Formats: sequence, structure tokens, C-alpha cells
Amino acid sequence: MLWLSRVMRQLHRDDNMKVTALLIICSSLILGSFGKPQFPEQEKDPKYWNTWAQRTLKNALVLQKLNTNKAKNLILFLGDGMGVPTVTAARILKGQLNGQSGEETQLEMDKFPFVSLAKTYNTNAQVPDSAGTATAYLCGVKANEGTVGVSAAAVRSQCNTTEGNEVTSILRWAKDAGKSVGIVTTTRVNHATPSAAYAHSVDRDWYSDNEMPAEALQSGCKDIARQLFENIPNIDVIMGGGRKYMLPKNTSDVEYPGIAKHSGTRKDGRNLIQEWTDRTKDKKGHYVWNKKQLLSLNPNNVDYLLALFEPGDLIYDLERNTETDPSLTEMVEVAIKILRKNPNGFYLLVEGGRIDHGHHEGKAKQALYEAVEMDRAIGRADLMTSIHDTLTIVTADHSHVFSFGGYTSRGNTIFGLAPMLSDVDQKPFTSILYGNGPGYKLVNGARENVSTIDYQENNYQAQSAVPLSMETHGGEDVAVFAKGPLAHLLHGVHEQNYIPHVMAYAGCIGQNREHCKLNNASAGLRPVLSSVAFLLTVTHFLC
Repeated sequence: MLWLSRVMRQLHRDDNMKVTALLIICSSLILGSFGKPQFPEQEKDPKYWNTWAQRTLKNALVLQKLNTNKAKNLILFLGDGMGVPTVTAARILKGQLNGQSGEETQLEMDKFPFVSLAKTYNTNAQVPDSAGTATAYLCGVKANEGTVGVSAAAVRSQCNTTEGNEVTSILRWAKDAGKSVGIVTTTRVNHATPSAAYAHSVDRDWYSDNEMPAEALQSGCKDIARQLFENIPNIDVIMGGGRKYMLPKNTSDVEYPGIAKHSGTRKDGRNLIQEWTDRTKDKKGHYVWNKKQLLSLNPNNVDYLLALFEPGDLIYDLERNTETDPSLTEMVEVAIKILRKNPNGFYLLVEGGRIDHGHHEGKAKQALYEAVEMDRAIGRADLMTSIHDTLTIVTADHSHVFSFGGYTSRGNTIFGLAPMLSDVDQKPFTSILYGNGPGYKLVNGARENVSTIDYQENNYQAQSAVPLSMETHGGEDVAVFAKGPLAHLLHGVHEQNYIPHVMAYAGCIGQNREHCKLNNASAGLRPVLSSVAFLLTVTHFLC
């Protein structure tokens, strides 16, 4: 094997690394001898690949008959920081969690028939942030980094540039059209991604009035938590974290009493949760803060739901208490059950927000498990909706400087070592690496030997080329997966702000709705025209 010969050559170069290299060889040989084969036996037969390709070809030919239905329901799954390398690595992880080698596995998003690329840059940034990108894929216009729900004429942190530069989101367009609307996220509900759906803020970090400068408050700017309840006061479903930003300063948290960092932050003394509860109590409104409360709800008796499961962001899926903390999949299921009661349909924004956080911390295992969980939620939504009347889009706001490589063999654990030593420092390295981040470590002036530590531990920080306290975003295009009515409009390479325009067009909401009137008129004429044609045909044969 090629990798084995590489290792053996390197053994001769540095006798001091023999033990480490032999460990790598032995572990690989053991896996090869006693574990599953390097690849399935059927893959040796060309017939296997030809049959697979022909089946895929037939499925593709069926897609030539385009779905031009009106989209009653619109769902956007946003994997924060889920660049293409993350998608691929999550696919392998999903397969390996199911006892497969992983590479041949299909994610739920892989099954979507249409795929395109989105250019993620902000108006003032080559490598974007989550605020400016959220404004693009929710409000339909590109914006500056760090700002949400405002155009590029607004300047970050300058309150006086807000007024007159507000832009509305597809969530508002849907609500104005009579649809039910929902937000489900694994971050704070007032974090960058969800906030662009309802807020107009020149600074994404103005979570509550506690985080705002005095001059901004004096100038009349509102914090994002307050805007959640005031800008679009009748959002049907809100689920995520962020309790502390809704409560008066120093108010003890219901789940973590006495822990100061989890206590309320608001200086204005308002209890936004209580205000919401009072406003919706006679409208089938329910507030919950744990899994038991959430799953005990009867969706048929709930028209409005506010669910805040943590003071800040939700716990990583790998770490969450499955008894008290709901999964993203569970949240999505409840949301759809509530929203789909509306005969006019719904718009739902779902964010797998902690994929991004895992990468920033250099914790690839956390990030990839978050991505796999979001894929499960996509699968659950698929079971609860129909491609005939539901347009579903899966995409990311941006990528990360995350990669995996090193000529790993088929079925190599995604969190494992490359099957060779570095030919420069004669040390092993993990397949997963970051371009920059907190994983940069030197031991005695040299790169850390990863064979001496547990590199498969949940919070292991993968090695990086450049030391940073927080890893950065990546600037490459991200994938856009689409299925359902008019999903074929997402093709090729597009600006990121194109996405909500397609969704609005498919759902007959927002601007350019003329085609909906035309379609309805032509649909009404079809039976009449068919009857006329029939009578003319009969007359022709009788006369």
C-alpha cells in the first residue's frame, strides 16, 4: 500500500520516531485485518458503478419535468458556518455513526435535486460575517458586516445611520401575506442569523440595552431582544436560547439560580417574556423553557409559542442533557406541527447555529455533530411536508478555514490520523486541520505530537497553521440545496441575496407577484378552453 511505503521510508529518516510510526502502522493493519474491509466487495465490479450511475441518470431525466406549483410553505435551513468541507465531513461522520465507512453515505440535503453556489461576501468584506450574510439571504440585499436588517448605507455601530436604511425580511413578507412564521435556532434568538428576520440594527452585538452604548440609546436605537417582540409582535413560533437578554438586570435564571453570568441583563427593567405571555395568554400562547414542557404541548391547542431553553446559546448537541434539553429535530417537529395549521401555509427559518461556534473554537467534533443533527432535522421536516407544495432550501451563510486531508484510506475515522508522518518534522497529524485558530500549539519549540494526546475527545482543538484565540470564517462560495416548487431557479452561481427572492417568487409573497395572478387566471381558463376545444372537435366530426 502506498501509505505504508511512505511511513516505512520515513522510519529510516528518524529512528526516534519509530515507536510512533509503528503504532500508526499497527493500528491501521489491525483495522484492515479485523475491522470492515477498506471498501465494499461489490465496488470491485464495474456493474455496481454502472448500475448506480444509470439509476441516477433516470432520476435526473425525471427532473426535466419541472415543479412549477405555488409554494404554500417555505422552509430555510441555515447551517451557520457549514461550508462544503463541513458538509462532506458531516456526511462521512453520519455514515460512520451508522456503522458504515461513511464516504458513500447520503445526507438528507444530498437528496435535494437542485444545487447551486452562493457568493457570500459582504458589501464591505471579502470574507463575511453572519450578520451581513443573514441580511442577504433573509432581506434580499447585500449589507455591511456586523449589521442586520439594514442596507449597506448603514454604518456599523453608528445609530444615526439606521433610520431610512431599514430593509424588511422574507419572514415579514410571509406574515404580511397571511402565512404563519417561525424561527428555530440553536443559538440565542437574538443572535446574528435570526435577528435579521425581524430586527434593524447597525450592530449585531446589541443583544439587550446592556450591550448598547449610552449615545445609541439616547438616539432612539432599540436593542435586538426588544425588537424581537415589537417589530413583528405576532411571530407564531420562536425557539432557541437567550433568556437572560429578556429579563431585568440581575434577575436570577430559572434553570441556573444564583449564577451571575446567567442572570438577566436588561437595564430598562422590562421582563419581555412576561410581556409576551400577558399579550398572548388569550390567544393560545405558551411559554416554555425545557424539553418536558415543550413535548407536553398539544400543537392543536397552541397558536403562539415562545421557547427559550438557555440563558444564552443552547448546549452543544454532544453535551446536551437529553432529558431536559430538546434537540434541533424535536424543536423543528413541534414548530411545523403548529405552523402547518394555517391554511395559507407558513415560512420557517431553522438555524443550526452552533456549527459555527464549534469551528471558531477549533472543536471540529462539536461542529460536525451539530451539522449531523441539523441534517436529522431536515429529514424530519421532509417527512412532515410535501415537495408538491413546500419549497425547502438548505444553505450556509459562510464557510470556515476547516479542512480534512492527508491521503486517508477509505473508512478512516473522520477524527483520526493521516496514515503518514510529516516529512518535515516526522510527527503524525490529524486529517482535520484549520488554517488558523486556537489549536496552534508548540511543545519545546516544536509542533505538538498529537499521538501523545486524545485527539478524538469531544473538545479537542485541531491543530492550526496560525495561532488565533478564535478561528476565522472562510471566504469561498457555499452550497445551496433546493427542492420543491420552483427549486430549479436555484442553479449555477448566484449572489447570496438572490435566495429570498426565489423563495418569495415561489410562494407568491413580497414583490413581483404578477405571475401568481396570471397563473391563477390561466388555471381558471383551462377547463373552459378544454371544453371549447372538445365541442369544436365533436362538431368537426359530426359535420
